[in-house]
Amino acid sequence: MKKLIVRLWRLVNGSLQWRILWLRHAKFTVGVTGVVRDADGNVLLLKHRFWPVGRQWGLPTGCANRSETFEDTVCREVREETGLKVQVGELVRLKSGYKLRLEVAYEAEFIGGTLEIDDFEILEARWFAPDELPEEMQESHRLLIHREHL
Repeated sequence: MKKLIVRLWRLVNGSLQWRILWLRHAKFTVGVTGVVRDADGNVLLLKHRFWPVGRQWGLPTGCANRSETFEDTVCREVREETGLKVQVGELVRLKSGYKLRLEVAYEAEFIGGTLEIDDFEILEARWFAPDELPEEMQESHRLLIHREHL
């Protein structure tokens, strides 16, 4: 039986194999976060309109688009939400296991632009020193900023 399956698999090669794999496996949403720092080490935080009251402050974050690299997602989300430009650095978190969501976070460096928030999603944007973060903040983002285990 295994030999027959292997033989059939080899016969349907190429794009048909990819379609079968796509139908067979789980689909994930990929949430991508940027830990954006300026030259002084301050961290960019956003007060997100759609996040739960009492935990609205957090890092720039959003979902990756199809065929978009995660690094490009960080740059796009920061630009869309704040108008700022960033250069993406090292991967600081890769986590799965939460339903059908994969979470990815990168360090990023502010490289230019003028702060202009997207007032549909964002209520406020400010730079914070890492030791002066707001109380009403996502705890997972606080841990990312301090590079602690999550």
